[in-house]
Amino acid sequence: MGQRIPLLTAVLTASALAVLPGCGGPSALRGAPAASATGPSRDPGEFSRQVDVGGGRKLWLSCKGSGAPTVVLESGLHDSSDTWNLTETRPPVPKAPAVFPGVAAFARVCTYDRPGTIHYTNPPALTTRSTPRTGTRSLGALEADLDRVLTSAHVPGPYLLVGHSFGGMITRLFAQRHPEKTAGLVFVDAFGTDVEPYFGARWPAYLKLLNNPGTPFDADPAFEKVDVDGAIGAVRAAKPLPDVPMAVLSKTEPFAAPAGSTKDLLAPLERAWPAVQQTLVELGEQTPHLLATGSDHYVQLHDPDLTISAIRLIAGRIRFGH
Repeated sequence: MGQRIPLLTAVLTASALAVLPGCGGPSALRGAPAASATGPSRDPGEFSRQVDVGGGRKLWLSCKGSGAPTVVLESGLHDSSDTWNLTETRPPVPKAPAVFPGVAAFARVCTYDRPGTIHYTNPPALTTRSTPRTGTRSLGALEADLDRVLTSAHVPGPYLLVGHSFGGMITRLFAQRHPEKTAGLVFVDAFGTDVEPYFGARWPAYLKLLNNPGTPFDADPAFEKVDVDGAIGAVRAAKPLPDVPMAVLSKTEPFAAPAGSTKDLLAPLERAWPAVQQTLVELGEQTPHLLATGSDHYVQLHDPDLTISAIRLIAGRIRFGH
């Protein structure tokens, strides 16, 4: 089967794709409503609001549903929480629900905006829902923000952490630093620590592309940029992952390539990715490895039902274990 057209016109990023907004996406994106603070709800635990995390900073957090374990959805590099509320499917995959409302049907689920990420309004813009930050951020700082927003909002743990792309690095470090707060992990075509050797001398060029992927926001001081080398080092230096249920979802189609990208960057990325995914599988015992056949990097958009099912599977294993 051929590569499906991505919902978000994409270019390479740290997890291998970053969104290039403003190029005209399909109608599903144009019609997506902007998230806003919710009014009265039948679910008293449902909210979308800014959470004070200290230091004069606020982070936008959305939570919905009930039931343990609490599921936390972590987006990839440059992506706001919007990607968990959008779908771009083709038959036989249903158009709805998206991952966030789909998980809310059986568990408490939360997601949030990291500063400097892309909010998929029309036209797309950097999110203002979370207090802007400038400069290159460390993985430790990103992980600390995740911990702060959950703690400050009194979101009950332990958590089933779901990380897409570079978000998998954030959830992985969180689990290593806070094993008592971690109930399970789902990696959605996640970035890993074993990518560099495949690039050789081209690694610095790849790192530059990750933080400057060609979006209209690249030069904005508030645009999210991360220290990828430092992130890999932080994960390697941290304690081992706790012994919790895990699952890995992986794409089968090539990464969407930006105009003018060179084969010397794309080829090693494609060679590396199967090995990266297998390494994630080997992090835990009896870890299911689910291939999203026909999907590109944004598995949660193209196969939301598969993503929801993987989360439900790990939630069930967590409940059974307790």
